[in-house]
Amino acid sequence: MTVLDGGLATHLEALGADLRDELWSAKLLIENPSVIRQAHLDYFAAGADVATTASYQASVPAFVRRGLSAVQAERLILLSVRLATEARDATGRGAVAASVGPYGAALANGAEYTGDYDLDEDGLFAWHRDRWHILAGSGADLLACETIPSLAEARALRRLLDETPQTRVWVSFSCRDGGHISDGTPLRQAAALFAGHPGVVAAGVNCVAPSHVPSLIKEVTDVPVVVYPNSGETWNAAEHRWEGLADPAEYGAAAAEWHAAGASFVGGCCRTTPEHIRRIRERLPD
Repeated sequence: MTVLDGGLATHLEALGADLRDELWSAKLLIENPSVIRQAHLDYFAAGADVATTASYQASVPAFVRRGLSAVQAERLILLSVRLATEARDATGRGAVAASVGPYGAALANGAEYTGDYDLDEDGLFAWHRDRWHILAGSGADLLACETIPSLAEARALRRLLDETPQTRVWVSFSCRDGGHISDGTPLRQAAALFAGHPGVVAAGVNCVAPSHVPSLIKEVTDVPVVVYPNSGETWNAAEHRWEGLADPAEYGAAAAEWHAAGASFVGGCCRTTPEHIRRIRERLPD
């Protein structure tokens, strides 16, 4: 059983970071990398076995748009891995998963939850390729392909995995319900793309509602299952606040049920905190 970390951006905001930017947490690679290291340290202290890097929304094109050179952009992407590695080494535990965010994250329009893209599979392959090779050669223990909303993007990532056959990965999808990824493809079909590949350590879901997780676990076969949903909260636009499940103790209890249902990797995504991870660890000891 492996306990993942929780929402990196959520904890960075709790530490005082302002992430109102299209680069989201990746902007801190430029402005305040030490706070990223602290966030990783806090998740390890809470019991996480894995630190997921601040490269989710980092890409060479995004940094170039910010006025940096391609070489500087590559250095910042590598910095995301180094910060997590430093936290790992300081605590003496765990692994580093280099986050490979979806194309939709770079669009900064919510497309990672719809799969409504302006690129086809070949375009997605080309867009991901530079960052993929940077992270595959970064020294991270594995790549975390996260919040993937479409079958076309999953196919593009599968092709990239063939280019770096020694790379270990997990692949997690965003889902519209208890059986389909965001573009409507059955999760079972999308996850099957990665079954049998020696580099794939797990497939599953992230940033989905916790209520969907039990049924989604059943859709992933022939590969270990990874789940790290959001806190279950929803945004009330009228009142400008989050509502719904956020209690860490309830989340920890739910995580134990997900593990019993077959999940081998369990953690949290948006709006989850070190306290959520601490409660998971209490329920799922080493």
